[in-house]
Amino acid sequence: MSTTNPIQFIQQVRSEVSKVVWPTRREVLLTTVMVFAMAALAALFFGLVDVIIRFGLQTILGMFG
Repeated sequence: MSTTNPIQFIQQVRSEVSKVVWPTRREVLLTTVMVFAMAALAALFFGLVDVIIRFGLQTILGMFG
């Protein structure tokens, strides 16, 4: 495996970083809002499923207990 000169390495890193397309402030804001919205929807869904399962189990156990 060949070794790279540290100066060449830094030049290559700078070259690669300059190729990165950074998101705009608006894109970051929109994706952040979407992540929070989807997390809230997932929390509501799993909370509802939990309530339904708990009600079902309490009903079944109440019949036999």
